[in-house]
Amino acid sequence: MISLNSNIRLFDPTSIREMYWPSAEDGDYARRYIASLLEQRVDRLIPNVNTSLHVLQVGDAVLPVTVNDKEYGNSYVCSPYTHYVSYAREELYVLNSRFARIALGGLLHALGFLMRFSRINRTVHINNWLLSTNLYGPLPDSGVEQAVRLLLREYPGHSLVFRSLNRTTNGPLIDLLAGLGFRMVPSRQVYLLHPSDPAATNSKARWLVKRDYGLLAKHGYETVGPDRLTEADMPRLAELYRLLYLDKYSTYNPQFGAPFLELAWRQKLLELHAIRHIDTGRIDAVLGFYCRSGVMTTPVFGYDTALPQETGLYRMLSAVLIGIAGQRGLLLHESSGAPQFKRNRGAVADIEYSAVYDRHLPARQRISWALLDKLLNGFGTELLQKYKL
Repeated sequence: MISLNSNIRLFDPTSIREMYWPSAEDGDYARRYIASLLEQRVDRLIPNVNTSLHVLQVGDAVLPVTVNDKEYGNSYVCSPYTHYVSYAREELYVLNSRFARIALGGLLHALGFLMRFSRINRTVHINNWLLSTNLYGPLPDSGVEQAVRLLLREYPGHSLVFRSLNRTTNGPLIDLLAGLGFRMVPSRQVYLLHPSDPAATNSKARWLVKRDYGLLAKHGYETVGPDRLTEADMPRLAELYRLLYLDKYSTYNPQFGAPFLELAWRQKLLELHAIRHIDTGRIDAVLGFYCRSGVMTTPVFGYDTALPQETGLYRMLSAVLIGIAGQRGLLLHESSGAPQFKRNRGAVADIEYSAVYDRHLPARQRISWALLDKLLNGFGTELLQKYKL
């Protein structure tokens, strides 16, 4: 265990047994989540995540910290190289212009070479839950500053990164980190929806969600909550996640298999809901979400892509998710993708950033982050907003 003072402490996998876990809800969640990952090993639960997991205690807040050096084949959840190069290459197919695909492919090739040269994956990610979107609980301003100081002392050759920040849900934290010298590097455009706020949606959006939910009865489906799921369901849920997020989208998404989903279900790390056909008993869709500070997000989402598109499983899942958020009065963070679909149902776009501190590093290690900062805060965000991606 390494400490700056009694409120700021950093634990490694060996010293974590000395840690006093706060009894508040977020502290108990962190204990169940992080202790389970350490006990069963991260790479066994998420095969494409190879990282060193630590725990940072900032007052009553408990934050998982991942430390990496190279690991260029990792999921983007702890690899900037994968996020900005490998995953981006796979997204080129959405461009209609062959010239644009070739030009951007060449740019990504050169960028990848530069990133490896500058060791961009030599990073310490703070509050990294190894999920597509990291949600943030309350953090004391002075505690954040002291935590940054501690991490810079312990990892002088690494950049420090806070992922998944947007102005809507993390405005004060963004301002605080910017004041400490962090650069804000855009990562993607995300969509946010507050379904319980009548002012946040129009009548057409509400009608679309109601119509989507009606597909359940039309096609003979029912929703199944976590209390009605069993261990025997976990392989099917993992298959549905794989069909959408890994097979259809990208293998650089976190590879959550049955062991991870069973852990998440048993330890209540994610609230899993499924859509099951009433006649056959077959589960054909799954979602899994977690909440923090009035925000919910869904790192597990999947359905049987072999079934006809007219069945509308994606629309059913989305309607179920929006319904849960509305009933609980939560802001729904819908991540990225399917932009027009989400806009039509009332979601509002926001740019997501990674806050990066690299001022202490030599020029060679700063060059990639500086270039990304320049490019993405320039034409990158303009393209996202212009084409409503």
